[in-house]
Amino acid sequence: MSVFVGSMLDNVLNELERTAKLPLDKGDNIYLKLGIDKIPAILLDNTDRNRTSPFAFTGNKFELRAVGSSANSSSAMTVLNAIVAEQLILFKQAVDAQLEQGKKKEVAIVDVLREYVISSKDVRFEGNGYSPEWKEEAARRGLANVATTPQALDALVTQKAEALFARHGIFSPVELHARHEILLEEYLKKIQIESRVMGDLAINHIIPTAVEYQTKLITNVRGLRELGLDDESAQVTIDTIKAISRHIATIKTEADAMVNSRKTANKIEDTRERAIVYCDTVKAHFDPIRRAVDKLELMVADEDWPLVKYRELLFRH
Repeated sequence: MSVFVGSMLDNVLNELERTAKLPLDKGDNIYLKLGIDKIPAILLDNTDRNRTSPFAFTGNKFELRAVGSSANSSSAMTVLNAIVAEQLILFKQAVDAQLEQGKKKEVAIVDVLREYVISSKDVRFEGNGYSPEWKEEAARRGLANVATTPQALDALVTQKAEALFARHGIFSPVELHARHEILLEEYLKKIQIESRVMGDLAINHIIPTAVEYQTKLITNVRGLRELGLDDESAQVTIDTIKAISRHIATIKTEADAMVNSRKTANKIEDTRERAIVYCDTVKAHFDPIRRAVDKLELMVADEDWPLVKYRELLFRH
């Protein structure tokens, strides 16, 4: 199958290379004329947009964006290549059907492309894929917009995915389900590790540091009052003490709730359900803890803070 697809793609590229003319330069725009009268010259994008697409099409290629150093793009490339291979086969079948009706090859190609342009309208989007508006737009178009990893991984084991990968001899259903299970396990293990590390830092480092600094401020207020200086400056310090207390309470409450959520999740035997609970309940405590710690980082003196501050990471000399 791969040999067939490769041969067909080579033929298409050779034909385009034979018939295409040099790019047309019109002011700041560059156009490519394909040599097919019914297809107008194509405007070539000379930028690297769209930056908000997870895999942007940049003129003649797809680019996978924001791939982490520990990630591997091979799985995504396998999926994309499978999709392209399937569509090339469908494209040839559609053109051949037109040819059997007596149409000329150029006319058949254009007719099929015209159908594709119309049918693919809903999945083509050139706006900001990170914006809240995109969620509404995706819903209006009837497109899936899965925001969490456990649910997104379900795409591996749908009937369409199983049929596609089996048809091209890439993965069997058993292999897909095995990969699905492994990826879910990897996800929940990472969330579990992050949760434990976050809890340890919050309870054993951040809170004790904040309490110690708070104690210094309390001593300062007492000293001011003993000197008869219970004025506006003392009130400012008191307000700071109260703010520190609120952030400490938030961290402790959220950290305890996170531990309880983790204990509940660990009792679930089904890997997918456990991963979803980790995503929806355990990870839900990350942001409140993070916000409270960030606030304390700005309030506690540098010499008392046990960790490197973000400012120091960026501008340390």
